[in-house]
Amino acid sequence: MSPSLEVDVVVEDDRWNALDLDGLAFRAVGATLAHRGLSGGEVVILACDDARITALNADFRGKPRPTNVLSWPSEGLGAEADGGEPLAPEDEAYGDIAIAWETCAAEASAAGIEMADHVTHLIVHAVLHLLGYDHERDGDAALMEGREVEILAQLGLPDPYTR
Repeated sequence: MSPSLEVDVVVEDDRWNALDLDGLAFRAVGATLAHRGLSGGEVVILACDDARITALNADFRGKPRPTNVLSWPSEGLGAEADGGEPLAPEDEAYGDIAIAWETCAAEASAAGIEMADHVTHLIVHAVLHLLGYDHERDGDAALMEGREVEILAQLGLPDPYTR
């Protein structure tokens, strides 16, 4: 029996109910984990507003401004070498994600893309962070963006970096 995938979506801002966030998140998380050869585990997603994510961003990153998505990995899996693959996770509770409605909606509108497609991309991006990927160094950024593009293609979505 394969391990089960659990994606717990906590909706704090009712505007998120306009999307099938549970289904969208399950597909995005599942595709991202499968891309890494993982089939089960748990991810928690807080669907909030800009005020909440601003407070979280200030508390955890010292940046008192809104952002689209934040992630808190359960393990430090990042590669030592720039552009290297992260370590494989040992814990199946991968971590937590927060995503902000206003910022996501504004970004989707500005890019002329569907909100669901943009949110899917951001969840894939955040789950990759939970799995040890990062974009602080050039090689790491290139690797992470490449993984995002591959996963989004599997989900039938275009490359977000060529729009």
